[in-house]
Amino acid sequence: MALIKSISGIRGTIGGKTGDSLTPIDVVKFSAAFGTWLKRKNPANLKIVIGRDARLSGEMVAKLVASTLQGIGFEVIDLGLSTTPTVEIAVPIEKASGGIILTASHNPIQWNALKLLNGEGEFISGKDGADVLALAESEDFDFVEVRKLGAYRVDTTYFQKHIDMILALPLVDKAAIVAKKFKIAVDAVNSTGGIAVPMLLEALGVEKGNIKLINCEPTGDFAHNPEPLPENLIEISREMTRGDFDLGIVVDPDVDRLALICEDGQPFGEEYTLVSIADYVLKHKVGNTVSNLSSTGALRDITLKAGGTYFASAVGEVNVVEMMKANDAVIGGEGNGGVIYPDLHYGRDSLVGIALFLSHLAKFGKSASILRRTYPSYHISKNKIELTPDIDVDAVLEKIGKKYAKNPVNTIDGVKIDFNKEWVHLRKSNTEPIIRIYSESETASTADHLAKKIIADIKEAIQS
Repeated sequence: MALIKSISGIRGTIGGKTGDSLTPIDVVKFSAAFGTWLKRKNPANLKIVIGRDARLSGEMVAKLVASTLQGIGFEVIDLGLSTTPTVEIAVPIEKASGGIILTASHNPIQWNALKLLNGEGEFISGKDGADVLALAESEDFDFVEVRKLGAYRVDTTYFQKHIDMILALPLVDKAAIVAKKFKIAVDAVNSTGGIAVPMLLEALGVEKGNIKLINCEPTGDFAHNPEPLPENLIEISREMTRGDFDLGIVVDPDVDRLALICEDGQPFGEEYTLVSIADYVLKHKVGNTVSNLSSTGALRDITLKAGGTYFASAVGEVNVVEMMKANDAVIGGEGNGGVIYPDLHYGRDSLVGIALFLSHLAKFGKSASILRRTYPSYHISKNKIELTPDIDVDAVLEKIGKKYAKNPVNTIDGVKIDFNKEWVHLRKSNTEPIIRIYSESETASTADHLAKKIIADIKEAIQS
């Protein structure tokens, strides 16, 4: 069992003892803390939006969250089965003071989480998150008397509203998409992308008969590991080779990460989801871009080529968004398939990513695999080491930094070491008890070799 409290929310496995996993008591405690914090910050606006992915514990958690917030005095607008970006766009439309997304994102079926949004529909800041954690610890909650209990209503219209906003974007070219008569396979890992992605594709003019649905029943019984990595996408890759498809689309349970499969069944590369969409945006609007320290250097290359400036942020959506705003970026995101297009909203959004990519592919006029080959070729090796509670992670990372002190070392978020034409980035996860080790080079074998070397260094540092 696990329970991870961080400035971005609370995440844990269902079942077990209070304080050690995500039990109903922990859900209520954290919901009450966030509700109390919002209420004290803006007592005149007691309206909040919630929504969830399809995982098995979602309905239970949603009922607990909604009832707790009503007990604080909030009017709760429940989008029901939804996506992270859909909840994000609903918050400012409803003029709510905040929102809670009930999803553990790419984590396996036994996990769930509460992800917290401010009144702009963006993740709360680190300082605000720390304040919420302190409230939860002190249990200094503000519940109301019976005549002031908040109302509750369900609103299932936001998928359509979200899609309508996407279709209204100038760079989304529905006519070009219609003309190509795309055939597309979709794997939504039996979560809410199974509702939203087909709706979007049909709205973009892809014929229903040209959409192959794989794991698109929102039962929450994930058909495979929900993280959209190549090793988890065998089923759709095989389907692509058997059928005459132009593209495969894969989303994670809450639809904020987008992976693409080429017509030959080969992964487009989740790092290149953002690269390709940024390429399309930069062709129409030259400007700055942002990704995090663990993302491919290909975004930097295409940005400089287009005449813009590239900026690297600390890992985490809130950090990417902060740097995007500071540098007026036209697009940004993360190398895990997270696309942030500020003309719609400041949040990772697979739906707008799909619309922009299909517009790009339609106008490119050739296959997805040929489009992929037009970009600088880098290979990232993504690895992780599981931790035990007794390990001092910061001390381990400090040892690695000192070992490679002769190289350029960036310590704003873990330790990133730059070599000649490659890099490695080590950081402890905010959501799981692990150290992530990302390395990039011009060949896969070199990136893997670099990662293995650093992993050996980490194990040595742990033992010393």
